[in-house]
Amino acid sequence: MSTKIKSPKDSFTIMNELVLPNDTNTLNNLMGGRLLHWMDIAAAISAQKHCNRIVVTASVDNVSFKQPIKLGDVITIEAKVTRAFNTSVEVRLDVWAENIPSGARVKSNEAYYTFVAVDQSGRTIPVPELIPETADEEELFAGALRRRQLRLILGGKMKPNDAIELKALFFPE
Repeated sequence: MSTKIKSPKDSFTIMNELVLPNDTNTLNNLMGGRLLHWMDIAAAISAQKHCNRIVVTASVDNVSFKQPIKLGDVITIEAKVTRAFNTSVEVRLDVWAENIPSGARVKSNEAYYTFVAVDQSGRTIPVPELIPETADEEELFAGALRRRQLRLILGGKMKPNDAIELKALFFPE
């Protein structure tokens, strides 16, 4: 299989959802689990666009809820791959909530999801390289290595002393 080089724009995905009564709690706020479900779908689409393969969710970074999302709001989830590793990709998500009648639009969430590309038998396979094109994409690309090291440490798959890029944040030479 040839691994083509791709840019973040190749994986850019926008997903919209309308918050309906079945999506809310008793305060008429969107349930967090429903939003995480929608974010996982948007991130998976983005990762699949990059990999041209089936992908499975490997991890979800800290997701903070900055603003409550209300019944009737329109959710816009923007997702794109920030970095590709050997068999995995990191996807950044930005979530916006918009009240159409008032025109108010606020950012409610951001998160990073990691996906692993797999073949039909579920075995991991290599993913295409990602080359950032803008200054923002380069910053996200560089930060992805530190975020990956932190995920590996927290998951018990890397010793803290081996996280060279992450340690450099705390102990610059």
